[in-house]
Amino acid sequence: MIINTGSRTDTVQYYTKWLLKRFEEGFVYSRNPMYPNIVNYYKLSPDVVDCVIFCSKNYEPILPYIAQITQKFNTYFFYTITAYRFDIEPNVPEIEKSVETLKKLSTIVGKRRIAWRYDPILLTDRYTKEIHYHTFDYLSNELSPYIDRCIFSFVDMYKKLKNNMEEIILLEDSDKDEIAKNLGAISQKRKMIIQTCAEDKNYQNYGILASGCITKEILEKANDIKFKKIKPSKSRKNCKCIENRNIGDYNTCPNGCRYCYANQNPKIALINYKKHNENSPLILGELSKSDKIVISKQESYLEKSDKSCQIKLSF
Repeated sequence: MIINTGSRTDTVQYYTKWLLKRFEEGFVYSRNPMYPNIVNYYKLSPDVVDCVIFCSKNYEPILPYIAQITQKFNTYFFYTITAYRFDIEPNVPEIEKSVETLKKLSTIVGKRRIAWRYDPILLTDRYTKEIHYHTFDYLSNELSPYIDRCIFSFVDMYKKLKNNMEEIILLEDSDKDEIAKNLGAISQKRKMIIQTCAEDKNYQNYGILASGCITKEILEKANDIKFKKIKPSKSRKNCKCIENRNIGDYNTCPNGCRYCYANQNPKIALINYKKHNENSPLILGELSKSDKIVISKQESYLEKSDKSCQIKLSF
């Protein structure tokens, strides 16, 4: 089983103490977003957790503890660094600070376990195609020695995005093609693997792989492991990731990114953040009398379930 800590919220930046507590106690509760009174129980133990996936825009809070986690669990880290500043990503560190933090993370966990995410790509009068090319060129030069690959995607035009970002410019297919061509050329210059994430179109003619983010092959290479057959996620159209379980919650990320699909709007996320209790098994709030706890079926999909590192976590 694969545990995903960061697809619904930036757990690392805002909930590190809670996450470390969950690893220490060896279990976590996750509320079902479709059926809020259903709470899934997941055991956080290497005998059933094959890999822990992290996704964040700021790993600084968890850096002192990462080595202890990687000693016990297989891991993979997605680090999102884009061209946007505080007008689009209000509570995300400056680009230069993020670059330094990624380098620190890479020194601890190794480049094979890190993917730099440059997404979503969107256009405004301020964030033009030329700004993306300039920023991507700078970032790829800084980061390519420290990462396994770069992953990018184009923004999905959700209805709430149009409400949150009136200044957004609709991406035409010709825009996407031009951007992909330029990112591919820059990546080839840096000898950096680049791939798309859940895109309709294939850009392999520009040296861009069409792959999933959380694939069997990526996790195997990063951790020197071998999986048996494992189901695809099918979480959204064109997604090629393998099945994983998320322990975060929607509407809980205070980053305030205006393009965010996981927050209904930034104000709700800030209100919910105040309800967080780092000692609760849930990332948001507490269990209620009407909640039904479901013990999730967990099994290892590794060829060898014996992990080489069984060191007790100490936070």
